[in-house]
Amino acid sequence: MLGDLIGEEQGQVTGQRVLAGEHGLPPTVETSFAATGTLLGVPVKDMGTYTARLRADGTLEGGGQGVLMSPTGAHATWKGQGVGTFTESGGNSFRGSIVYDSDSPEFAGLRGVAGVFEFEVDADGKTVGKLWAWK
Repeated sequence: MLGDLIGEEQGQVTGQRVLAGEHGLPPTVETSFAATGTLLGVPVKDMGTYTARLRADGTLEGGGQGVLMSPTGAHATWKGQGVGTFTESGGNSFRGSIVYDSDSPEFAGLRGVAGVFEFEVDADGKTVGKLWAWK
């Protein structure tokens, strides 16, 4: 069951590169971003990198990882995986799952929790993400 909204962020793509496909697969695009927002009510800076590969049906398959930190030094790492589509305006839109790892007390609520996310990137590289607890 989809739970409460536990995180939101806004950011910017900071870099991209194309990586050669292996074993007959198409190339993948690697994208890095930086964002600010809140997670479990704690202000955070989030930095991550994900790769996306175009699938035969025109959708995107992606996965990534990152690290976030609060102003007090609380930190967490994350790994996510999802599927995406291209938007008519030239961006892309992803939906997927994410898990966190942290020993910081501020993020104790992430332990044992899987999250589901929406992540949007517009044609100018602006990002918006939302995260719900999956209970």
